[in-house]
Amino acid sequence: MVVDSAKDVNGQRYAPRRAKEYEEEKLFQYKVPELSVQDLLSAIPAHCYKRSTFYSSLYLIGDLVQAGLLIYAATWIDPVVSQMGVQLPSLSPDASKAVMSFALWALYGFVQGLVFTGVWVVAHECGHQAFSPSKTVNNAVGWVLHSALLVPYHSWRISHARHHAGTGHMTRDEVFVPKTRSSRGLLPLRPADDKSPLVNENTTWGEWIAEILEDAPLYNFIELLIQQLLGWPLYLLFNVSGQPHYPPYTNHFSPNSIIFDKRHRNQILASDAGILLTLSCLYAWAKVAPGGWMDVAKYYIVPYLWTNHWLVMITYLQHTDVKLPHYQPSMWTFPRGALCTIDREWLGLVGPWFFHGISETHVAHHVSSKIPHYNAWEATEALKKRLGPHYLKSTENVFVTLWKTVRSCRFVDDEPVAFYRNADGVPGSVPVFPRNADSGVALSE
Repeated sequence: MVVDSAKDVNGQRYAPRRAKEYEEEKLFQYKVPELSVQDLLSAIPAHCYKRSTFYSSLYLIGDLVQAGLLIYAATWIDPVVSQMGVQLPSLSPDASKAVMSFALWALYGFVQGLVFTGVWVVAHECGHQAFSPSKTVNNAVGWVLHSALLVPYHSWRISHARHHAGTGHMTRDEVFVPKTRSSRGLLPLRPADDKSPLVNENTTWGEWIAEILEDAPLYNFIELLIQQLLGWPLYLLFNVSGQPHYPPYTNHFSPNSIIFDKRHRNQILASDAGILLTLSCLYAWAKVAPGGWMDVAKYYIVPYLWTNHWLVMITYLQHTDVKLPHYQPSMWTFPRGALCTIDREWLGLVGPWFFHGISETHVAHHVSSKIPHYNAWEATEALKKRLGPHYLKSTENVFVTLWKTVRSCRFVDDEPVAFYRNADGVPGSVPVFPRNADSGVALSE
C-alpha cells in the first residue's frame, strides 16, 4: 500500500517533521515525590517562619537608599560629561561626549533596574504577607511599591496566590503554563518509525514554515527578545503565557476578569487607581522636568524595562526546565506542585544582594510563601536535607540556561506527568514512580 506523505492509513495528518528516537534510561530520571505537606513544613526550623516588620523594613530602606544614590549620581552625568575634554578615537569632541553620556546613562539604567527589581521582590513578599505579621502593613507597603513600578498590586497578588496554590497543575496554574503541540496550532510529529516522506502536495506552506522555525536559532532569539521585553505587560493585559482555558480578554485590570471573585472588586479598583496615580505622576514629572519625557525615560523608563526583563527571566526559569514536571489533575498534589520549581544561582552577588535570593531560595518559597527572604536561606538548607533527590538546583550561568531553555522547552505531550520536549519530540526527563505510589489528588478543571 502506498501511504500518503501527509496522512497515515487512518487519515491522521502529521507535521513535516519526524520525531527522533530516544532511550528513556539515558534521560534524567525524575523521582515523583510522595511527600505530605507536613513532611515539607516540618523540615523547616520554626523560627524561619517568623516575620519581622523591622528587619523587612531595613532591607526595603537599603533598596530605597541605593535607588536614591543612583538617581543623585545620575544627575551629574550630563554636567560632568559636558566639561570633559576626552576625545575618543575617530570621533569628534561632541560625538565623544554623546557616546560617553549614552554609556553612563545605560550603566545607570542597568544598575537601577537591579535595584528596582529588589523593590519589586519586597512588594512581592508583601503580597504573600511575608513582609510583616500585620496584613494592613503588608498591603499598604505592597500597594505603594508595586504601584510605583506599574504593577497592579492586589490584582497580581490574587493571581499569584492562585499560581502558588496550583503550581505545576496543567489546568490550574496561572503563568508559564506549558502547551501541547495541538494547543499551539501544530500537527503531531510523524512517529519515528514511520519512514513515509515528510512533505508532499498535502503539506501547506504554513505547516512547513512552522516546523522550520521551531528550532531555527534566529527565530528562537526573536521569541526570547519579545518575551523579555514585552512578556510582563502582555501577561497583565492579555493573559499571554497564562492559563489557556481562560476566556479571551482575560486581564489583571478588570474586576470582572475570571481571575477574580466578586469580593475582590474593590481591591482590583484600588490596584487600577495605583497604576493611574503613578502614570499621572510620570506625566506631571515630564511636564516640569527640563528634559521632558527624555528625563523620565532616562531616570525611570529604562530601569523599569530592565526590571520587567529580570522578573520575566526569573519567573520563566523558576518554572520552565526540562527537569521540571507538569501534572494532569489526577496526578497533582500540593507537595508535588510545590516542588515543580528549581533554585538557581543568579549571577554571583546579583541574586543574593539585589534580588534578595528570590531565585536561590525559590523551592522554600513555594513550600511556604510566608517565609521572609532573609530566613529563606536557612529554610532552603533544611529542606535540602529532607528532600534529597527531590530538591533541584542549577549553578549554570542563567543566560546560558535561558537560551537552552527556549530551545529545548517547546511543548509537552498530553501525559499524566509531562515534561517539556524539544522540537524533535525528545523529552528532557521521564517520571519514575516509587512503589505503591498513589496517583495524586484529582482536582476539577
